[in-house]
This record gives sequence, C-alpha cells and structure tokens, in this order.
Amino acid sequence: MSVYHTPVLLEESVGLLDVQPEGTYVDLTFGGGGHSRRILSLLSEGGSLYGFDQDADTRANVPDDSRFHYVESNFRFMRGALRLRGVTRVDGVLADLGVSSHHFDDTARGFSFRGDAPLDMRMNRRGGMTAADVVNGYDCDRLARILSMYGELETTWKIAACIDRARKAQAITTTASLVAAVAPCTPAKEEAKFLTKLFQALRIEVNGEMEALKMALEQSLRVLKPGGRLVVISYHSLEDRLVKNFMRSGNFEGRIEKDFYGRASTPFETITRKAVVPDAEEVARNPRSRSAKLRAARKI
Repeated sequence: MSVYHTPVLLEESVGLLDVQPEGTYVDLTFGGGGHSRRILSLLSEGGSLYGFDQDADTRANVPDDSRFHYVESNFRFMRGALRLRGVTRVDGVLADLGVSSHHFDDTARGFSFRGDAPLDMRMNRRGGMTAADVVNGYDCDRLARILSMYGELETTWKIAACIDRARKAQAITTTASLVAAVAPCTPAKEEAKFLTKLFQALRIEVNGEMEALKMALEQSLRVLKPGGRLVVISYHSLEDRLVKNFMRSGNFEGRIEKDFYGRASTPFETITRKAVVPDAEEVARNPRSRSAKLRAARKI
C-alpha cells in the first residue's frame, strides 16, 4: 500500500499549535491525515477536530474517531462550514499548503509532468476549469503573467509563445503534449526544475490557491479565540509572503496600523520570529519537504 502523503514538519507544526486536550481545532488541509492524527493523539474525549479537504479521494483516510469531523470542502469556506456545524470559535487552525504526494504519484490527475495524462490539475474534480482550459484559452499576455507570478519563471513571454504556436496546430490536452509544446524553450540542464515550476503555476491558477489562502487567513482571524494559534506551512514565496504579512499585521501588504497614540495595532503576536524549515534529516527522508516554511502566530 502506497503512502498517501508524508506530513511535513509534523512535530514542529503540531507543537506550535499548542493543543489543549479539551480544545477545538481545524486542520484546513486534511490530505492523508498525518497532522490530524497527531492532533487527535493530544486531545481528550472532550476535544474535537474538523478536517477540511476538497478532494473526495481523502475521504478514504478519515480516522474512525468520534472526535474527528470530516468536511469535504475548499478551506476558503471554513467559517461558513464551521457555523453550519454549530462551531463559531476554535482554539487553533493548522494548514499545510503543500500538494499531497498522492496527487503527484497519481499521474491520471495531471499534476505531474512525468508520464502522460489528461491536463486536469483540479483538486476538486466536480467542476471548474482544468489546466487544459488555461493552456488553450488564455491569451499570451495572461499566460505569461501567471507563469511569472506563480511559477517564478523567466522569459515567460517565450514560454507563452511556444504554447501558442503548439495550440494553434492542435489543442494541448495532455501533460505530454504540454511538455512537448514547451520543449523548444526548456533549459536542457534544468528540465525538471523548469517543468516543476510550469506545472506549479498552472495548478495554482486552476485551483485559485492564492485567493483561497487569503480567504482562509482572513476567516481564521474571525474564528480563532483570543490566545488561539494559527500555524501555516507554505511552499511558495508568494504564499509565504501572504502568511508572513498577515501574521505580522493582519493584512496582506504587511502594513502596520497604529492607534491614536502611535502604538502598533496588530491582531496577532508572532510566535516564529523566523520561518521554521525542515532539517537535513527530514529533507533526506522526504525531498518534497525541502521548500517548506512554517510560521505560527497567536491571536491577541
């Protein structure tokens, strides 16, 4: 049996969550359930945990535990989903923003450039646009913009032009045809790195990941009790910047508001002065953890 996903920074993240036995917690990215199981191990019978995931595949990982409540939903709807379940305040929110190993290993989902599969990349396969819709439907300027912003690629206008030439001849509908389309502008010595960034950019766009993260962070502020903890593991510089700024200032620009007397007014107290990163042993054991950055804050 293959492992659905190896949890990243497991002890560090759950430790920063400061789990109280009788508390109520939210795991915004249930996935394989690694973080959730660790949290459950620290809860008493009076505690509860709500695990969110929009991918129906994750239902197979749900623990048989009355304290755990599975919510098949995008975490952008956290506050509403909790209210429907009679929960208005929680003691902690945890999010691991990484894509589960399952998604990369299941080539049929289209997240990986290895193999050949439909160019899909949707976390929620019940609807919405696919990566093929983006690749074939966005104009060159829009394509170049998302490749630069979400993939942090260089000369993205050249990449967009390669895609445009290929799609004019035939629609790009598979992962292999996308790899072939960008072959003329793929660096020979950094092919894997280049394709990883390309596929990452499309995945972020398809799933609206940045907007969903903003919504979840704003809602976390509203559902956390005073003293409650927000713990986030990110893997992309844009994600990390949003998380860092929000924990520092309560907004995404990092703008510190001041009161009438000029005193800084922020909704959080930052717990991690610097991002916590995996040690060499964890990276060796799980190479996909190498870009992880963990930050935590306490609601004032």
